[in-house]
Formats: sequence, structure tokens, C-alpha cells
Amino acid sequence: MAYSDLREWIAALEKAGELKRVKAEVDPILEVTEIIDRVSKWGARDKSGPGGPALLFENVKGHPGHRILINQFGSERRMNMALNVNSYDEIADRIRGFMDVKSPQGFLDKVKMLPMLAEMGSFFPKQVGTGPCKEVILRDGFNLLDFPVLQCWPDDGGRFITLPCVITRDPRTGKRNVGMYRMQVYDGKTTGMHWQRHKNAAEHFRERMRTAVAGGSETLGKPSSVELMARSGGGSVAVTGTPMNGRMEVAVAIGTDPALTFSAIVPAPPEIEEFMVAGFLRQKPVEVVKCETVDLEVPASAEIVLEGYVELGELRTEGPFGDHTGFYSLEDEYPVFHINCITHRKNPIYSATIVGKPPQEDAYMAKAIERIFLPMMKLTIPELVDVNLPAEGVAHNLMIVSIRKSYAGQARKVMHAIWSLGQAMFTKCIIVVDEDCNVQDLREVTWRALNNIDPERDIQFTLGPVDTLDHASRLPNFGSKMGVDATRKWPAEGFQRPWPEALTMRADVKEKVTKMWKELGIE
Repeated sequence: MAYSDLREWIAALEKAGELKRVKAEVDPILEVTEIIDRVSKWGARDKSGPGGPALLFENVKGHPGHRILINQFGSERRMNMALNVNSYDEIADRIRGFMDVKSPQGFLDKVKMLPMLAEMGSFFPKQVGTGPCKEVILRDGFNLLDFPVLQCWPDDGGRFITLPCVITRDPRTGKRNVGMYRMQVYDGKTTGMHWQRHKNAAEHFRERMRTAVAGGSETLGKPSSVELMARSGGGSVAVTGTPMNGRMEVAVAIGTDPALTFSAIVPAPPEIEEFMVAGFLRQKPVEVVKCETVDLEVPASAEIVLEGYVELGELRTEGPFGDHTGFYSLEDEYPVFHINCITHRKNPIYSATIVGKPPQEDAYMAKAIERIFLPMMKLTIPELVDVNLPAEGVAHNLMIVSIRKSYAGQARKVMHAIWSLGQAMFTKCIIVVDEDCNVQDLREVTWRALNNIDPERDIQFTLGPVDTLDHASRLPNFGSKMGVDATRKWPAEGFQRPWPEALTMRADVKEKVTKMWKELGIE
């Protein structure tokens, strides 16, 4: 059954031996990070085991009575537990089942579809009158810094909310988006809103600005509104002039059930609400409740809810921030979130994450996305066999794919197909191997790739959008990408030499040695 809220999830983790309560006093300034950085790397670097346990800090310095949950997704077992499965393949198979549905040809076919239609009905969020997130309502006199918000790394620009579910509404369609964007706390009532320009919430913001300009409410000086819209998800030039008239409402939920938290980072199409993604993963609707001061709905069981708005045209310096790349992302200009109401549960639990040099818990979340969404990638790239996003590639620096090769130049076609897929467009390096290569085995990939390539012939360079966090690109958000064709080369690709077979022992010899192994005395 789906976890109804964060507290039920914590109870499940504790029962499974996956959570430790920390009763010693710990400072949210840097100390939590150092603890988690050590714990997340237990056994992970040498592949001897999963990262350490989830931690519930119960004695947070400067915040009596507050608790911090962290590293909740920091192992494959916990990630599977969060999604109520034994293997990611269970979810991938469900997705594959929905994609394979054919139009019913008769009455019996329609009857057979009823269970699937009933299941689909559970995906939609359910609005309720109230919920635990309304136990305490603060319309004034609140201070965001009463919560144990972390400063993660020494040179961070301040404290950051690192695991928020940020809820916005598309001005054109009315569809809601739940995204995860870090939020630098400027003071007790304002934060940064680090939605990068390719994120859905940034597009909602730009659309609101377009509407404001079309409606004649623009009162900006330089730069122009067009420039400002282009930079509303990060830019490099300071903004001057009077802010544009108008606001966009935003709500932020902190401490939601694990399926919804995970859904906030999945690369879902803009047409599909993350509340529905969470409903699919939970196989149970997400209960939502209306906000007090903005026209948005939030998870009814959230621990903490922040309600407010971003002012159109208002940008403020955000960062630096120690990011998942293992480097600091630098200062930049981002929208400002103004809080006008906070609601929360009694004795709320503050949910957070730490990012830094991999592996951290986000590596396990990225691996879950890789496995779950492989069937959807195969829908557009049918020759795809498997995909691996190694943790050290920080989700967007390296993708290894195996393909069922059937014509010349197919590896290059696959590279460009991947660069056309949503957030996969930011992949800096793609390595394509044949279907008989296990892409999950980095030793095998390295052996095959380095033996199979002629660098000048088999490396493809292209220019295009890159991740905002790529500090090495020639320009912010724009740079080069590389594809490596490590497949066997065919005469049709201009390769006329014989291609050698890889070394393998005869099956009868292997069987004989296996039978005599104990006699050899070399265990």
C-alpha cells in the first residue's frame, strides 16, 4: 500500500532497519552535510554495499523540537521501498503495459480493459476539504528560519531549502506542475527560486510575463522584457529598472510522501501533472487541499507548506551553491519567492537532501528514473537495448547505451535521437555500444569502447543546449557535446578490415573446469 505521508514512510524505514535516530546535538550549518557525506558513501565507492541509512536528527542546534529527515532515498533498497516495489522493473513493466494497449475490437476486449481503466482512475489527485498540513496556519508573524534549513557547504551563499515540491500553474492550460528547485533563504519571508530556464515552472513564469507585456503592464527600463523573459531561469547580467506589474502564485510543499517527492524530479512531459505521476507510482490518488492565500492545491499531508508569489520581472542574485556536480554552481540572477502564509503540521519534520561529489542520495533517484523510463525511451528509439547513467556522470555528463545495430550510421542516429529527448538533450557525452555489451558493467564498457574506436573516425561533436550547472561550457546553457560510436564497424561504414572476435573459452572446457574446481584446491 502507498504511504499516506512522510511519517508513515519514516515508520516503514525504521521497521525495516533503514533509519537511525540521531539524538546528539547537530548543527544544520555544515555539520549535517559532513555527517551525510560520510554516511552516503559507506560501501558505495567500492561497490561493497549500499550507502548508509536514512537519518532522523532529533536534536537540531538552534531549533529545539524540530527534526530533520535526510538520506531517505540513499540506497537502492530504500528507493524501491519508496515506490512500493521489489524492483524498478515492476514499474517499467506497468508503463510498458499501458503503452501496449490496443483499441478494443469487441465487447469482450472492452470488458478486459475495465481493470486497467479503474487503475488509471486512481492516478488523478483527489481534492479534500482539509488535511494535516493545516494544523497550524500562520498568516503573519512567521519566520522561515524558525525551520532547520541547512547550509550545506562552506562557500554556499546562505541556507538553502533542498527538497521542496514547488507547485505552479500553467497560465495557458491550467495544468499544475510540481518541480524541485533549490531555494536560497534570503530572510524570514523571501527566498530565491532556482528554476533553470528549461524547467516547466520557468516557462510558466515566462508565459505570465508575455501576458503582462501583451496586456500593456510592462514598466521596465533596460534590459527589455524579451531579454528578461529569456533570463528568468538564470542569466548573467544584472537587472535594472522597475519590476513588471504582476505576480505569479507559487506554493511549496516540504516533507511529502516519498512517491510525490520523487515525482517532482521525474522528466514527465508538461501535459502530465506530477500529481498524476505520483498517483501512478502509489496506485492511489494524492490527496490535495486548497491553499489559504493562493489559488493552488498542495498535498494535504505535507509537513510544511509555503504560500506566496514571485514578482514578474524581479530577479535577485542567488548562489553560490555546492551542487550535485561536486562543484559550486556560481552566483546568478533568479526570481524571488515572497511568502505570505505558512501552514504546517504540529511538530513538523523538515525533509532535506545533500548534494555533492557522488555518490549521494540523488544518484539512487537518478538510477530509478533511468530504469523506470527506459520503456518510454524505447518507444522513440526502438533499437535501444539498455541505458546506464553512472553516478559519476552526475545524470547529465555521461550516458552509456547499447543498441541492436542493423544499418550503417545507426549509432550516430541514436546519439542525435537522445539529444532530442527532453532533459536528455543536456547529455554531454554519449557512448553507444553493441547489444552484447552490458552497459551496467563499466569495466566491460571501458574495455569494449577503447578497443572498438578509432578516435578521429568514431567521435561525433555537436553544439546545442547544455545544463545550466555545466561550468566548463563556452557559454552559460550552450556548448558542445560528444558522441562515441563504440559499436563494431561495418564495410558499409567504410571499414574494410576483418573485425576480430572477442576471446571466449569453449563451453566444454568451461564445464569440465567447473566440475573439477574443488579438486584443484585453489578456493
